[in-house]
Amino acid sequence: MTEAAPRSVTVLGSTGSVGRQTVELLGDPARFAVRALVANRNAAVLAEQARRLNAELAVLCDSAGYPALREALSGTGIEAACGPQAVVAAAALPADWTMAAITGAAGLRATLAAIARGQAVALANKEALVCAGAVMLRAVRDAGATLLPVDSEHNAIFQALADGNRACLDRIVLTASGGPFRTASAEEMAQATPEAALRHPVWSMGAKISIDSATLMNKGLELIEAARLFDLEEARIGVLVHPQSVVHGLVYYCDGSVLAQMGSPDMRVPIAHTLAWPSRMETPAQRLDLAALGRLEFSEPDLARFPALHLAREALRAGGGAPTVLSAANEVAVEAFLARRIGFLEIAHTAARVLDALGAPPADTLEAVLDLDDAARHAAERITKARAA
Repeated sequence: MTEAAPRSVTVLGSTGSVGRQTVELLGDPARFAVRALVANRNAAVLAEQARRLNAELAVLCDSAGYPALREALSGTGIEAACGPQAVVAAAALPADWTMAAITGAAGLRATLAAIARGQAVALANKEALVCAGAVMLRAVRDAGATLLPVDSEHNAIFQALADGNRACLDRIVLTASGGPFRTASAEEMAQATPEAALRHPVWSMGAKISIDSATLMNKGLELIEAARLFDLEEARIGVLVHPQSVVHGLVYYCDGSVLAQMGSPDMRVPIAHTLAWPSRMETPAQRLDLAALGRLEFSEPDLARFPALHLAREALRAGGGAPTVLSAANEVAVEAFLARRIGFLEIAHTAARVLDALGAPPADTLEAVLDLDDAARHAAERITKARAA
């Protein structure tokens, strides 16, 4: 029997948290052939990754780092490129599997270019599906592509739905760790520093997603993403706080059965699931020891202390471009908090004000999505700058 050819892969966002963990799993050249690695501005790490994996192409979005990248790859045979157009061109290269891990709306064009190839796209950029859900899902249908969720919660639901009994589905539940302020008072949260908000008790993640986890906006965006991915109305998607973070998602069926996907809180597990899908592959992730864990805790989220989750439900019910507005405004507010221009509680407050101002206009084309995203960002910037003045 002849051995299967290596699976060709591209990683968009290879120097971020998810991207680095993806690169870690691609070390077997007999199994994976890397077509392209794309990063924002970290030329040194990108060059090291490209050399280690013998990638065909390495691309930086920020052209300022291009001379360093080109010099680092000189003599290797690895092509170097830079700029937003080069990022989209890399995403459009034929590949069996693409990791879409460029955060925020910045990753939207590249993700759509990967989808247009009609192959498997592992989606770690939840904001793209939140802000451009109709556009992305239409592109997936038109291209016949396969969208594989990488977020641990959505990947858990994807696995628990694998028996195909969608007609018997009652509801799904996403779990949330609760973040670093799970038991903090509103007064303590009002005084929270970026350093405190970044200290996630369980997961190791990038700065933006860590802050989103602290506000529970991350879970709100995931709720919207779940509605898109699994074609469910908002009322059939629940959220439970689960500080151990080993039950990642639950599926409730009409007969009373509940299927829970469990595993150590390690992003290499859902990444590997999408990378090997429909098969599975070994990972170095720690195996779950329930006896050592001892107990599992669950509770309802406190919407008074964490209003971001309620905002996301409102945006999903409003429809149209409301999720686009929410995602963009939140991104700007998070940046302002990390820059110490606004307080922690003002992140959700800023997003709420922008939602009130812009509402839910149509966003069913890429141009409409990008225009609305831009308008929401400008509105959020005006609010945060006025607050800092």
